[in-house]
Amino acid sequence: MSAVETGPAGGARTVAAGARPGVRPAGYALVRAGRGAFLLHRRATVVAGVLAVLLAAVCVLYLSVGESFVPPGEVVRVLAGQPSPDRLVVETLRLPRMTLGLLVGAAFGVAGALIQTVARNPLASPDIIGVTQGASALTVGAMTYGVTSYAVLPYLSIAGGIAAAALVYVFAWRGGLHAARFVLIGIGFAIALRSITQLFLTKGDYLVAQQAQVWMTGSLNGRGWDEANPLTLALLVLLPCVMWAARAQRAVALDDDTATALGVRLGRVRLGLVLLGVVLAALATGAAGPVDFVALLAPQIARRMTRTAQIPLLCSALMGAFIVVTADLLARKLFAPTELPVGVLTAAIGAPYLIWLIIRSRTGGKA
Repeated sequence: MSAVETGPAGGARTVAAGARPGVRPAGYALVRAGRGAFLLHRRATVVAGVLAVLLAAVCVLYLSVGESFVPPGEVVRVLAGQPSPDRLVVETLRLPRMTLGLLVGAAFGVAGALIQTVARNPLASPDIIGVTQGASALTVGAMTYGVTSYAVLPYLSIAGGIAAAALVYVFAWRGGLHAARFVLIGIGFAIALRSITQLFLTKGDYLVAQQAQVWMTGSLNGRGWDEANPLTLALLVLLPCVMWAARAQRAVALDDDTATALGVRLGRVRLGLVLLGVVLAALATGAAGPVDFVALLAPQIARRMTRTAQIPLLCSALMGAFIVVTADLLARKLFAPTELPVGVLTAAIGAPYLIWLIIRSRTGGKA
């Protein structure tokens, strides 16, 4: 008997030892490891490698560019733990913020991939279906009533995002989860929660409202290890769940009758994938605010680059991290000495893409 699994890079499949060899699918490479063997999607593996190299390059550039320029060679020396006169600038001032950007982008990328897979709709992402709006509403409401501690606000963001997603899921469930209904109800909740957030802004103190407004755009300004360390721990804890999700994706991508015939409990699997995506999005929102459109852009770009049947989680994470770090670098330098919130740049890129997706869907184009 053989076992077949989908890997996070976009199509890795495992064949148990002793299994009778079959026809190798086109586009896959067989990799043997001990008594087992893996089928890796060639294009997805290459894309993941290219994205990793590009991400490393933009990270070095990020740490080099600022009010004072640090040569890339010195950046590499600092990262390698070697003595350098630029250690303070690189390691203390820039590295924490960049690390948080990497983690936030990766979390949003995977969250968007999971929710789009369940909804079977490229428009379904945490910032479209109300997850980030729920996090914003509860966080801004707490700030309005005097809760401004950064030790507490991330947990409120997580709670708000999960509560909003639960409401959308309950209202969208009618004997099953229909993709169009899920997205439409999510958009409705997003609009309502955004209105509640604006109401809180008008009721609060002016300075608190200004602080909340900056947070709502999604910003890495002034953030560092205090936000990155808890997010790192949370993502490490969730890593086994993400590995499970990479395999479960394949079953959810099948039509309902086929999946049911294969013994897949679709309701439980979909609920698990949605819950994981919501938690990841809420964690990222709690750390940096609702950085819009990263969860929408990253999975779709990754899927188009890899040309896989399912959205590749690893490539989505790498693309999300690349988008956030690059956008934050541009936000720091385009209008220097003024630093824009990173969410302003991602929204400027994501909004036209969202319009294009809607037009393409209405004209019958393949999303």
